[in-house]
Amino acid sequence: MTPEEQAGQQAEVVELPAATRATDIALDELELVYAFIYARVGNRADAEDLTQQVALKAIPRLRQGAPASAIRGYLFATARSVLGGFWSTRLGLSEAELREDLALAVPSSPPSKEGVETVQQVLAQLSDNYRRVLELRFLHGYSLKEVAAEMQSTVGAIKVMQLRALRAAAKLRMPE
Repeated sequence: MTPEEQAGQQAEVVELPAATRATDIALDELELVYAFIYARVGNRADAEDLTQQVALKAIPRLRQGAPASAIRGYLFATARSVLGGFWSTRLGLSEAELREDLALAVPSSPPSKEGVETVQQVLAQLSDNYRRVLELRFLHGYSLKEVAAEMQSTVGAIKVMQLRALRAAAKLRMPE
């Protein structure tokens, strides 16, 4: 092979189309995506299926010339979306309800006496509706749907009331 032919072959290898480079990067990252999914579902078969869904959704939509970090971010965003759909179906909940339940963390230690007094003082200064929403949501651990049923309202109205109640509570108790 002549030096000119070798140079031509090297140029072909180096100058792959951007879509192919993006696909190669994505395929390299799928092992990490699989590990990410497996850690959240705990089942090899489900993790493989979900990783395949991520690949089928993400790879055709990759931007040409995107940096590796952007491709990785897109793959993991797609993986989170696929996982949301998976758990929504598995648990029989809408994805919004699933996110809401995941956001509420169970405290690991009992509340301090000072904290309890502060909460009681703030709640005492709020209107009845605001106080009731915050008590049901955060002290009793009710979901938005349960609070709506308890207060004979809609989930949307409860979301708005909760936001307003939290804002009102924050204005009452500013850090000193």
